[in-house]
Amino acid sequence: MASFLRTARKLASSSSQYGHLKWPPSTTRNAAASRAPPRPPISDNSSNLFAGKTNGVTRMLPCSAPISSSYDRRWRTRRVGVRKGNAAAVELALNSVVKVFSVLCSPNYLLPWQNKSQRETMGSGFVIPGRKILTNAHVIADHSFVLVRKHGSPAKYRAEVKAVGHECDLAILAVESEEFWDGMNPLELGDIPLLQEAVSVVGYPQGGDNISVTKGVVSRVEPTQYVHGASQLMAIQIDAAINPGNSGGPAIMGNKVAGVAFQNLSGAENIGYIIPVPVIKHFIYGVEEKGKYTGFCSLGLSCQPTENVHLRNHFGMQPDMTGVLVSKINPLSDAHNVLKKDDIILSFDGVPIANDGTVPFRNRERITFDHLVSMKQPNENAIVRVLRDGKEHELNIILRPLQPLVPVHQFDKLPSYYIFAGLVFVPLTQPYLHEYGEDWYNTSPRRLCERALRELPKKANQQLVILSQVLMDDINAGYERLAELQVLKVNGTEIDNLEHLCQLVENCSTESVRFDLEDDRVIALNYEVAKVATSRILMRHRIPSAKSVDLIDTQNSSQSELASQC
Repeated sequence: MASFLRTARKLASSSSQYGHLKWPPSTTRNAAASRAPPRPPISDNSSNLFAGKTNGVTRMLPCSAPISSSYDRRWRTRRVGVRKGNAAAVELALNSVVKVFSVLCSPNYLLPWQNKSQRETMGSGFVIPGRKILTNAHVIADHSFVLVRKHGSPAKYRAEVKAVGHECDLAILAVESEEFWDGMNPLELGDIPLLQEAVSVVGYPQGGDNISVTKGVVSRVEPTQYVHGASQLMAIQIDAAINPGNSGGPAIMGNKVAGVAFQNLSGAENIGYIIPVPVIKHFIYGVEEKGKYTGFCSLGLSCQPTENVHLRNHFGMQPDMTGVLVSKINPLSDAHNVLKKDDIILSFDGVPIANDGTVPFRNRERITFDHLVSMKQPNENAIVRVLRDGKEHELNIILRPLQPLVPVHQFDKLPSYYIFAGLVFVPLTQPYLHEYGEDWYNTSPRRLCERALRELPKKANQQLVILSQVLMDDINAGYERLAELQVLKVNGTEIDNLEHLCQLVENCSTESVRFDLEDDRVIALNYEVAKVATSRILMRHRIPSAKSVDLIDTQNSSQSELASQC
């Protein structure tokens, strides 16, 4: 028994050498003691391959292990370099990273004349050249009031939102106070980090009020779904946790910014995403050159991979040819006038496209060719080489940002609506469908959901107008079950958008007004009686106006133009 206790004490005292071993001893300790750390592969950036790791075999090395080899000396040098890099990142952050306080007030899309209760949110941001603060768009989306606070200061300063890009989830803030800028230093933008390079995410995540630094390494670089803007743009995945409050903070590599923290992977541990520098520069360049956010370009195509050999043979592709098949073209895109269905796109701006739709990216990496398209500036030309009917053609296409038939988001603007005789007409938007809950894809009306996700616009400024609800009154009794149907015609005229519907109703010259809905449903009302009923219904439901602000402004501007012409 005495021998057993002596052995236990010896193991307990030696456990501090390992930092994590507990009694009883495990096979992990024995394996660690007999295993040397893995040698990094030969690479120009091998010094960064293990930077930022604080667990694994490096911490499992016993203190008594020999360190006489040159490899072990290099290993320890790298560890010291990482610690110095993190210290430099913290020093940079102290004079640049700020905490952002936002008061948000989102509209109610089911009752579009009302707002939801205001809520408060917090995020991070950092100073960039030009006395500007860069942060995430979702930190200030639907904002009514924004404050910022710099590190070590109890004071909060009023900030104004100067530009917002919801697709890329970026925003620029400006602070007028001279006191705020005293001692603040801008951060410079760097490059896309290589795989396994270390980054330090700096910000103000939940769980505390002071600045926080989280270390991680780059796991992958590829186009990713941006949750806020529902767009597909390049993103960098890192193994550092990005929690609420981190959003908008910089990911620092060396002494420059490698990206902006913006989202994490739900249900997974320590998987975060940062917006890379090319996307940031594209956003800033558009704002500086045009004075406002210009968006990201799209070809307006739906393409199919040509990985099947029989498919390639069917379209006359030679063995050395690679590309993707054009299956659908947006009628509003310039490509609609240049490309044709069943064209094979072989290259974009001279870069060959593989059969799976990818193009070369850096050293032995690949990325979808959509990234090349998204990095072009609006109204910029692109050279597309296609195979059509067995012949190769080189075509020029002008690239522009394209809007879907059903808007994906409607941040920072009030919803459109028009009320006539208790019939509430609204344009179909995805935020409207989101009012059906988190599982809106399954709980919202199926036909509306399918149209929102699949249909393409046929003309400019086209909208899908729906009858969202019926505010009950004697005049509309019996029509209440026709809610959530699309409106097709007013008095026999096909409608283009909500503004067009409003004009057709208000310019009605017949005794009754007729609305043709989908499923061959019809609503007919006496026009004069309906106008009187509209005022009564608005007063009963405390609705300030039968039209949304944008419709009123459009009507006023049209009247002003007519008056000036007269």
